[in-house]
Amino acid sequence: QILYLKPPWTLANLLKCYKKHWMAVFGYVVPRSLLSTIECLSKHLYADKPFDSSTVRILLQESKTLLHAFSCRSDYNGILPKAYAEVTKLCESLGEVRAALVEQDLSEDIMVLSENAACEKMEATTPNLQSTEEKELHPSFHVAQENRHQEIWSVLEGVWNTMNLYSIELFQKLDPSSVTMAAKASFEEAFLGLQKLLAAVKDIHEGIGR
Repeated sequence: QILYLKPPWTLANLLKCYKKHWMAVFGYVVPRSLLSTIECLSKHLYADKPFDSSTVRILLQESKTLLHAFSCRSDYNGILPKAYAEVTKLCESLGEVRAALVEQDLSEDIMVLSENAACEKMEATTPNLQSTEEKELHPSFHVAQENRHQEIWSVLEGVWNTMNLYSIELFQKLDPSSVTMAAKASFEEAFLGLQKLLAAVKDIHEGIGR
């Protein structure tokens, strides 16, 4: 008789009822701090924008938290354990997809870095040959070489900036207060850092293979 919205309910209606009756009813059944979980679900599930994988992961975790809290009161005729199991499966599937995407991106980045490192090494080991032949080469060759160098640095800068953004996002989620925007690193520093990363990844890959 006093319900905010009458049944039958949609999920949107249920979330509204949760918020409306939280202090008087649901706050006595589950911890009142879980109101933030209700607000999170309501905010994201009915926002007029597509989900990214990070948002989906958050929503699934919040859903599991809410279901677990209510399971301390009752299993609701077996319905609640089934719902919890399904959400857990979704979490596992999302984790597998995210891991596959990260592995694919890392493989592509390593391939690019390997090609560029080989190019730089070859140029560094043949300075005398280049200097003796420079006078005999057509001017267009020097222009092509300069463009090639610019292309290499452009690729490295793109990889470096992407890694930097991922790192900032990661540390913001772990500890927002610890993140400070540092000055942009030089190309040389970026290249050295990426070479170290490449060597470390190769070591890890070989260790996993063993």
